Amino acid sequence: MELNLEILQSEINTPKSKVKQLALSDEKTIIKVEHPEGGNLPLRVNVDKSLIQFYFAFEGGAEFAFHGGSYKLELKPATCLLFYNPLQSLPMEMEVKPGSKLLYLYLTVESLHRMFVDASEELAFINPENIDKKFYSETPLSPAVTVALSQVFQIPVNGPAREIFEKAKVLEILAWYFNRSEGTDVEACPFLENEDNVQKIRLAKKVLIDRMTDPPTIPELAKEVGLNEYRLKEGFKNIYGTTVFKYLSDYRMDVARHILDEGKAKVNEAAYQIGYTNPSHFIAAFRKKFGVTPKKYLMNR
Repeated sequence: MELNLEILQSEINTPKSKVKQLALSDEKTIIKVEHPEGGNLPLRVNVDKSLIQFYFAFEGGAEFAFHGGSYKLELKPATCLLFYNPLQSLPMEMEVKPGSKLLYLYLTVESLHRMFVDASEELAFINPENIDKKFYSETPLSPAVTVALSQVFQIPVNGPAREIFEKAKVLEILAWYFNRSEGTDVEACPFLENEDNVQKIRLAKKVLIDRMTDPPTIPELAKEVGLNEYRLKEGFKNIYGTTVFKYLSDYRMDVARHILDEGKAKVNEAAYQIGYTNPSHFIAAFRKKFGVTPKKYLMNR
């Protein structure tokens, strides 16, 4: 599989930004892009014309430029773009927007055909009649795809099981992406089919991040975003794969780790910057998240 990824301005790829390419097999590759802040993150990807390309915007988005910038296309938040152009390989430049978590998935037509061999006539771009034709689609993310993407970015397993988990999640995302709704709803959390509720859950996450040093209580947060407490807690867990305050705790620890990586703050100062008034509580939370105390983390960098 020919797939070349470049970060055009490496200095923008700060410790807070992550671009990870992972080959799941000879026929499937993913790229995870996390760019929380700063200016746009410029990338270039050269994709072989034999590959089907999926671009999922779990959070944020990007702008794609083709033919040296003469043609541009936007990857909007909570959407997926699908490209297939068997006629030519097109280098693609991307401007990833701050606040983005994106998943790029590339796979061969043959591998997708094997997955859906009995239904290949329903999938326009792998129908034998269309094998030499370009295909493009833009679709909103379903709640089920959103949930699976959240778990790709917050993987709950470590070690050798991590790669198995990622492979399984990619298959799950494809299954939900091509799912044809028939009969009763199969979503894990049916109320999330209401786009207004999904946006309220996303707002709740934004409120937590913006006010991480002095976060609202569950009742306060529910009232602020316009959901009852049950729907807030259940919806948040379905979209982000964890509880409201576990998400907040993990986010705080990631911020604290970046502060320590910069080498400009001591452990106590990092604790105060993320909202901990008791450094010992911060040390315990950091060790629970990363398996080492902040001091040992600094020593082992």
